[in-house]
Amino acid sequence: MNYLHELQSIYPPGEARAIYRMLMEVRFGLSHTALLLGKDKELSREEQAEAEKLVLRLLRHEPIQYVLGQADFCGRTFRVAPGVLIPRPETEELVKNIPPSIPPRGDLQADGLWSSPPRGTEERAGFRMLDVGTGSGCIAITLALAGYQVTAFDISEEALRIARDNAERLGAEVDFVQEDILHPTHKCGPFDIIVSNPPYICRSEATQMDENVLRYEPHLALFVPDDDPLRFYRAIVAYAEEHLVSGRGQMLFEVNRAYGQAVQELMRQAGYADVQLCQDQYGNDRIVKGRKT
Repeated sequence: MNYLHELQSIYPPGEARAIYRMLMEVRFGLSHTALLLGKDKELSREEQAEAEKLVLRLLRHEPIQYVLGQADFCGRTFRVAPGVLIPRPETEELVKNIPPSIPPRGDLQADGLWSSPPRGTEERAGFRMLDVGTGSGCIAITLALAGYQVTAFDISEEALRIARDNAERLGAEVDFVQEDILHPTHKCGPFDIIVSNPPYICRSEATQMDENVLRYEPHLALFVPDDDPLRFYRAIVAYAEEHLVSGRGQMLFEVNRAYGQAVQELMRQAGYADVQLCQDQYGNDRIVKGRKT
């Protein structure tokens, strides 16, 4: 099988090459230079059989991250499977928007996240963060490794299993809790930061989405009803009434670009100050943040 040729039958040439390079590098240890030298034609019989199975999965539009079982986020590699969303660059930007005056340490500079100077040990203790809808745990684990005391909610038992595995592999301490934020029962906090990348795609938008997302990524983590696109934002803001520190507590959301201003207005009506709507790298409204008064 000419693996690259097969991939180009369903993916644009540039995307097919990128997928093929990732497959060969992660699974078979072949660098881009090795591919240029034709080393992929020298795979053993067992490796060829494995490569063919993986390419067949890709030809069924399964995302490369699920095929490989991993995805990168903020400089670290996380385990992913169809039970969790694949971490995306937009969500990295959500983490980068956490104010530098809040983090208990400045040691995320290596990841390009914060440039604030390190704080003293006595100032690090007690900073608490809640990640609502943690999925693979990428946000929660990244912040835990920066020194936060992190609690992470998810309604999915499968997602929590994957998130716990990621935390153990990466050496992060996170309190993972199975919780439905629409009907919360867990009492915890108060938190200095609540952050969330909740479901925000309207059902009617499914026709515009790629087949690999629709067929493989969890709909529970993607979609909201057309007639109630802000349902999770309202629920999280309501939960924050009792669980986010007043005066300095920060709320940060990733949002549907069509509803950025609506989420911004929701937070203002709830009494948040310094509410900002920020764009992602493509110029789309993507992050809303504010301070609880």
